[in-house]
Amino acid sequence: MTGRLNSAQPYALGLFRIVVGLLFACHGAASLFGLLGGDSIPVGTWPGWYAAVIQLVGGSLVLLGLGTRAAAFIASGSMAYAYFKVHQPAALWPMENGGEASAMFCWALLLLVFTGSGAFGLDRLFSRKRTSATTERPAAKQTPVAA
Repeated sequence: MTGRLNSAQPYALGLFRIVVGLLFACHGAASLFGLLGGDSIPVGTWPGWYAAVIQLVGGSLVLLGLGTRAAAFIASGSMAYAYFKVHQPAALWPMENGGEASAMFCWALLLLVFTGSGAFGLDRLFSRKRTSATTERPAAKQTPVAA
């Protein structure tokens, strides 16, 4: 059973990345444009408008799997900032201070920093082209990370 789960790992990770990126981008679109029932934030408002830009751009890049690690790192940091500067001063626990989304996005995006885009990402497509163009011998087979 472990072998089957390990072989499916890149696909599960790719689906995870797509869902997290889509939800994160939707947060940004709601804040920037008032879409999906959100209220738009005036341009240049600190920190909300800048956070919304990071959410929309970073979420879109994560969704596509393009520059996943860098985009996820910046987005994760913005969610850590949101939690500790906006939510945590109101109360200690995320359930009390309304910071559940910030905490979950922070940790989910941090996971993608370490795992990469998984399957279905543009990162993978470009790395294959670069690898095949620069090397003449076949690349070593990559195995999934298992605990």
